[in-house]
Amino acid sequence: MEKEIENNKNKLDTQDEILLAALKLFAEKGYFNTSLGDIAEAAGIKTTSGLYQCFKNKQAVAEALYANIIDSLSISIDDIRRRNAKPSEQLREVVGLLFRLTQEAPDVMQFLLVIKVREFLPEQKPFMETPPFIKIIKILQAGIKAEEIKNIEPILAYTYFFGIINQTLRMALSGSLPKDVDAYQSQVWLAAWSVICKK
Repeated sequence: MEKEIENNKNKLDTQDEILLAALKLFAEKGYFNTSLGDIAEAAGIKTTSGLYQCFKNKQAVAEALYANIIDSLSISIDDIRRRNAKPSEQLREVVGLLFRLTQEAPDVMQFLLVIKVREFLPEQKPFMETPPFIKIIKILQAGIKAEEIKNIEPILAYTYFFGIINQTLRMALSGSLPKDVDAYQSQVWLAAWSVICKK
Protein backbone atom coordinates (compact mmCIF):
# COMPACT_ATOMS: atom_id res chain seq x y z
CA MET A 1 0.00 0.00 0.00
CA GLU A 2 2.78 2.44 0.94
CA LYS A 3 4.63 1.60 -2.27
CA GLU A 4 1.46 2.33 -4.28
CA ILE A 5 1.07 5.72 -2.56
CA GLU A 6 4.73 6.51 -3.26
CA ASN A 7 4.33 5.52 -6.93
CA ASN A 8 1.25 7.73 -7.27
CA LYS A 9 3.11 10.65 -5.67
CA ASN A 10 6.06 10.16 -8.03
CA LYS A 11 3.71 10.02 -11.02
CA LEU A 12 2.01 13.27 -9.93
CA ASP A 13 5.40 14.94 -9.44
CA THR A 14 6.45 13.79 -12.91
CA GLN A 15 3.18 15.07 -14.40
CA ASP A 16 3.77 18.47 -12.78
CA GLU A 17 7.33 18.58 -14.17
CA ILE A 18 6.03 17.72 -17.64
CA LEU A 19 3.33 20.40 -17.47
CA LEU A 20 5.77 23.07 -16.29
CA ALA A 21 8.24 22.15 -19.03
CA ALA A 22 5.49 22.12 -21.67
CA LEU A 23 4.15 25.51 -20.52
CA LYS A 24 7.58 27.09 -20.85
CA LEU A 25 8.22 25.53 -24.26
CA PHE A 26 4.76 26.35 -25.64
CA ALA A 27 5.20 29.97 -24.50
CA GLU A 28 8.70 30.24 -26.03
CA LYS A 29 8.44 28.14 -29.20
CA GLY A 30 4.72 27.65 -29.74
CA TYR A 31 2.77 24.41 -29.57
CA PHE A 32 3.51 23.23 -33.11
CA ASN A 33 7.26 23.87 -32.81
CA THR A 34 7.53 21.87 -29.59
CA SER A 35 8.02 18.11 -29.78
CA LEU A 36 7.37 15.49 -27.14
CA GLY A 37 11.12 14.94 -27.08
CA ASP A 38 11.64 18.64 -26.25
CA ILE A 39 9.15 18.36 -23.39
CA ALA A 40 10.72 15.15 -22.05
CA GLU A 41 14.20 16.68 -22.16
CA ALA A 42 13.08 19.92 -20.46
CA ALA A 43 11.28 17.88 -17.77
CA GLY A 44 14.40 15.80 -17.12
CA ILE A 45 12.88 12.59 -18.46
CA LYS A 46 15.42 10.42 -20.26
CA THR A 47 13.12 9.13 -23.02
CA THR A 48 9.73 10.03 -24.46
CA SER A 49 8.45 6.63 -23.28
CA GLY A 50 8.70 8.03 -19.72
CA LEU A 51 6.42 10.83 -20.81
CA TYR A 52 3.91 8.38 -22.30
CA GLN A 53 3.45 6.87 -18.83
CA CYS A 54 1.77 10.15 -17.83
CA PHE A 55 0.24 11.48 -21.07
CA LYS A 56 -0.80 9.69 -24.25
CA ASN A 57 0.38 12.50 -26.57
CA LYS A 58 1.30 16.18 -26.84
CA GLN A 59 -2.34 17.21 -27.14
CA ALA A 60 -3.12 15.47 -23.82
CA VAL A 61 -0.30 17.53 -22.22
CA ALA A 62 -1.80 20.73 -23.64
CA GLU A 63 -5.31 19.75 -22.49
CA ALA A 64 -4.12 19.12 -18.93
CA LEU A 65 -2.19 22.39 -18.94
CA TYR A 66 -5.18 24.40 -20.18
CA ALA A 67 -7.50 22.73 -17.64
CA ASN A 68 -5.06 23.50 -14.78
CA ILE A 69 -4.73 27.17 -15.79
CA ILE A 70 -8.51 27.63 -16.18
CA ASP A 71 -9.16 25.88 -12.82
CA SER A 72 -6.58 28.03 -11.00
CA LEU A 73 -7.97 31.22 -12.51
CA SER A 74 -11.51 30.19 -11.58
CA ILE A 75 -10.51 29.46 -7.96
CA SER A 76 -8.71 32.83 -7.72
CA ILE A 77 -11.78 34.68 -9.03
CA ASP A 78 -14.00 32.85 -6.49
CA ASP A 79 -11.63 33.98 -3.75
CA ILE A 80 -11.72 37.58 -5.01
CA ARG A 81 -15.53 37.55 -5.11
CA ARG A 82 -15.69 36.23 -1.53
CA ARG A 83 -13.33 38.90 -0.19
CA ASN A 84 -14.92 41.94 -1.85
CA ALA A 85 -18.53 43.06 -1.68
CA LYS A 86 -18.59 45.68 -4.43
CA PRO A 87 -18.31 44.64 -8.09
CA SER A 88 -15.86 47.50 -8.77
CA GLU A 89 -13.54 46.16 -6.02
CA GLN A 90 -13.84 42.64 -7.43
CA LEU A 91 -12.92 43.88 -10.92
CA ARG A 92 -10.00 45.86 -9.55
CA GLU A 93 -8.66 42.73 -7.83
CA VAL A 94 -9.12 40.63 -10.98
CA VAL A 95 -7.04 43.22 -12.84
CA GLY A 96 -4.45 43.08 -10.05
CA LEU A 97 -4.34 39.29 -10.38
CA LEU A 98 -3.79 39.47 -14.16
CA PHE A 99 -1.02 42.05 -13.79
CA ARG A 100 0.63 39.97 -11.05
CA LEU A 101 0.49 36.84 -13.21
CA THR A 102 1.97 38.75 -16.14
CA GLN A 103 4.86 39.84 -13.91
CA GLU A 104 5.40 36.58 -11.99
CA ALA A 105 4.11 33.86 -14.36
CA PRO A 106 4.42 35.27 -17.88
CA ASP A 107 4.25 31.79 -19.46
CA VAL A 108 0.77 31.29 -17.98
CA MET A 109 -0.42 34.63 -19.37
CA GLN A 110 1.22 33.88 -22.73
CA PHE A 111 -0.83 30.67 -22.81
CA LEU A 112 -4.03 32.56 -21.92
CA LEU A 113 -3.66 35.72 -24.00
CA VAL A 114 -1.28 35.09 -26.89
CA ILE A 115 -1.23 31.42 -27.87
CA LYS A 116 -4.21 30.46 -30.04
CA VAL A 117 -5.29 27.45 -28.00
CA ARG A 118 -8.19 26.60 -30.32
CA GLU A 119 -5.69 25.77 -33.11
CA PHE A 120 -4.42 22.72 -31.23
CA LEU A 121 -7.28 22.09 -28.79
CA PRO A 122 -10.31 22.44 -31.08
CA GLU A 123 -12.49 20.37 -28.72
CA GLN A 124 -11.95 22.76 -25.80
CA LYS A 125 -14.59 25.35 -25.03
CA PRO A 126 -13.62 28.84 -26.14
CA PHE A 127 -12.44 31.02 -23.25
CA MET A 128 -15.79 32.83 -23.28
CA GLU A 129 -17.53 29.62 -22.20
CA THR A 130 -15.15 28.78 -19.34
CA PRO A 131 -15.92 29.30 -15.63
CA PRO A 132 -13.51 32.28 -15.16
CA PHE A 133 -15.14 34.21 -18.02
CA ILE A 134 -18.66 33.40 -16.77
CA LYS A 135 -17.69 34.59 -13.28
CA ILE A 136 -16.31 37.86 -14.65
CA ILE A 137 -19.56 38.40 -16.60
CA LYS A 138 -21.45 37.87 -13.30
CA ILE A 139 -19.28 40.55 -11.66
CA LEU A 140 -20.13 42.93 -14.52
CA GLN A 141 -23.85 42.08 -14.27
CA ALA A 142 -23.74 42.79 -10.53
CA GLY A 143 -21.98 46.09 -11.25
CA ILE A 144 -24.71 47.08 -13.72
CA LYS A 145 -27.41 46.13 -11.19
CA ALA A 146 -25.63 48.09 -8.43
CA GLU A 147 -25.40 51.04 -10.85
CA GLU A 148 -21.59 51.13 -10.64
CA ILE A 149 -21.36 50.17 -14.33
CA LYS A 150 -23.24 51.67 -17.29
CA ASN A 151 -26.40 49.87 -18.32
CA ILE A 152 -24.90 48.10 -21.35
CA GLU A 153 -24.75 44.48 -22.43
CA PRO A 154 -22.38 42.68 -20.00
CA ILE A 155 -20.49 41.17 -22.95
CA LEU A 156 -19.86 44.70 -24.30
CA ALA A 157 -18.74 45.87 -20.86
CA TYR A 158 -16.32 42.93 -20.86
CA THR A 159 -15.07 43.77 -24.35
CA TYR A 160 -14.52 47.47 -23.60
CA PHE A 161 -12.95 46.92 -20.18
CA PHE A 162 -10.78 43.85 -20.85
CA GLY A 163 -9.88 45.04 -24.33
CA ILE A 164 -7.73 47.73 -22.68
CA ILE A 165 -6.42 45.41 -19.95
CA ASN A 166 -5.58 42.47 -22.22
CA GLN A 167 -3.93 44.58 -24.92
CA THR A 168 -1.67 46.19 -22.32
CA LEU A 169 -0.75 42.75 -20.93
CA ARG A 170 -0.02 41.43 -24.44
CA MET A 171 2.28 44.41 -25.05
CA ALA A 172 4.06 43.67 -21.76
CA LEU A 173 4.47 40.00 -22.70
CA SER A 174 5.95 40.92 -26.09
CA GLY A 175 8.43 43.33 -24.46
CA SER A 176 6.86 46.38 -26.14
CA LEU A 177 6.52 48.40 -22.92
CA PRO A 178 9.59 50.24 -21.61
CA LYS A 179 8.84 49.59 -17.91
CA ASP A 180 7.77 46.56 -15.88
CA VAL A 181 4.07 45.83 -16.31
CA ASP A 182 3.20 46.71 -12.70
CA ALA A 183 4.23 50.33 -13.41
CA TYR A 184 1.17 50.61 -15.66
CA GLN A 185 -1.46 48.93 -13.50
CA SER A 186 -3.15 51.97 -11.90
CA GLN A 187 -3.09 53.98 -15.13
CA VAL A 188 -4.57 51.08 -17.14
CA TRP A 189 -7.19 50.39 -14.47
CA LEU A 190 -8.35 54.04 -14.61
CA ALA A 191 -8.52 54.01 -18.41
CA ALA A 192 -10.48 50.72 -18.53
CA TRP A 193 -12.79 51.63 -15.63
CA SER A 194 -13.60 55.07 -17.09
CA VAL A 195 -14.99 53.36 -20.21
CA ILE A 196 -17.61 51.30 -18.33
CA CYS A 197 -18.26 53.12 -15.03
CA LYS A 198 -21.53 54.91 -14.55
CA LYS A 199 -20.52 58.50 -13.95
